[in-house]
Amino acid sequence: MAGSSVRHATLYAAIAGASGVAAGAFGAHALRGHVPETRLETWQTGAHYLLVHAVVLLVLALAGDPFPAARRLFGVGCLIFAGSLFLLVLLDLPVLGAITPLGGLALIGGWVGVGVQGLRDGRPADAAHRVATGPTSEGDA
Repeated sequence: MAGSSVRHATLYAAIAGASGVAAGAFGAHALRGHVPETRLETWQTGAHYLLVHAVVLLVLALAGDPFPAARRLFGVGCLIFAGSLFLLVLLDLPVLGAITPLGGLALIGGWVGVGVQGLRDGRPADAAHRVATGPTSEGDA
């Protein structure tokens, strides 16, 4: 089960990272001049949040996915937050901005989940140590 969870975390990180880079490039090259500057800023916000949380998802994967619920919240949050911003810009439907905070709440929930779990059993410190030092011969992987 843990192996599957780590694969999912790695897959989420890869999808978020690739999507963030592609979205950033699309915004910088294809959208510039075709949408108002304020909409371009909205697009870049979505790309930025995707890239930031791709790194978070990758760290969780490298740590052995110690917080599957947080990983799910980050994944759903990225999809709703960035996705609603991208659709808002592409479809020019400002009403989609009302959906964006739901994605933000999911992202916040992921961060709160990591914090609560860390306070409960110290796993973030242990996980960060494993990421920084690599697995030990005692089977930390």
